[in-house]
Amino acid sequence: MRNCYKWRPMWPTVVFLLVGVLLCAGCGSSGQMDISRVKNIYYVNNTETGVEMHKYEMQSETQEEELKELIERLGTMPNKLEYKAPLQMGFSLLSYRLEDSILYLDMSEEYHNMSPTKEVLVRAALVRTLSQAAGVSYVMITVEGTQLYDNLGNVVGLMAADQFIDNAGDEINAYERVSLRLYFANEDGTALIATNRTIAYNTNISMERLVVDELLAGPRTEVSDVAFPTINPGTKVVSISVRDGICYVNFDDNFLTQIYNVSSDVAIYSIVNSLAELSGVNKVQISVNGETNILYRESVSLTTVFERNLDLITTVE
Repeated sequence: MRNCYKWRPMWPTVVFLLVGVLLCAGCGSSGQMDISRVKNIYYVNNTETGVEMHKYEMQSETQEEELKELIERLGTMPNKLEYKAPLQMGFSLLSYRLEDSILYLDMSEEYHNMSPTKEVLVRAALVRTLSQAAGVSYVMITVEGTQLYDNLGNVVGLMAADQFIDNAGDEINAYERVSLRLYFANEDGTALIATNRTIAYNTNISMERLVVDELLAGPRTEVSDVAFPTINPGTKVVSISVRDGICYVNFDDNFLTQIYNVSSDVAIYSIVNSLAELSGVNKVQISVNGETNILYRESVSLTTVFERNLDLITTVE
C-alpha cells in the first residue's frame, strides 16, 4: 500500500518554537542575576530620612572599570522616582583616585549647600556603595581639595562602611553625648591608666568604632601628664563588629608597628579593657587584615580571644 502524505507548511510551528525560545532566553537573562557580580547600590530616599539599597549586576571586568561603574551608578537616577542618586544632589564629583586602599573623592563647592541631614545621607550612600569595590577599604571626601567637617565642626576623616548603621528618620544625623572609659598607658608603659571622656558623637557610628577611634586619637591634654598613647596613630580600622558578646576588631598592618614605649600587654589590653566597658562586649578578638595567626611583637598571639585584664590597671600616685 502506498503511503501518501500531504505537505503542510510548517512555518507557524517554527515561528511558535522560535518565539518560545526567545522568550525563555529573555526570562533567563533579565530575571536571574549572576550573584557573583551583584553589588548593592545605595540611594537617598525622597523624604531624605534614609538610604535605600538596590541590587545591581555589574558589567565591568577590571578593578578600574568596577570603580568607574559604581560611580556611574551613583550618578544615575534610579528607575523608581522615589529615590535620588547621591551624585545628583546639586554638586559635582570633580575627581577621584584610589591610593593605598583609600578612595579619595573631591567634590565641588556646592557640596556645602546641602543640609546636615542630606549630607550625612549622601556620605552614607557613597561610602557603603564604593567600599564594595575591590581595593577600597576607606573613603575620604574633600571639597575643592579642602578638609570636610561635619555640622559640629568635627573633622570627617577616613570612612568605612561599618561606620554607617541603619538609623531611621531624623536619627540619621542625631548626635548624642556619651561618657567613655578609656585605658591608656602609664608613664613607663607597664600598666594601664583608666581615663573618662565625654564626647558628642554621631549615632551613625557604632560605639565599638567610637571607642577604638578615641583610643587611636590618644589621651586628651588634661590627662596627658599621666596617661600616654598605646597604639600607633597611623593604624586604620578595617572593620569592627560584635557577635555573641565578642567584639571583632580588624586593623591594617600599621597596628603591628609600635612607635611608643609600651609593653605588648599594655597595648593589647588598652583595646580590650576599653571595649569591655561597653555593655554588649565581653571579649575581644583582634586581627590584622583579617588574619589572627599572628604574633603581636613576637609575644602575644592574636588567635587569643581576650578578656578584660584588671591586673594591669594602676592608679596615679
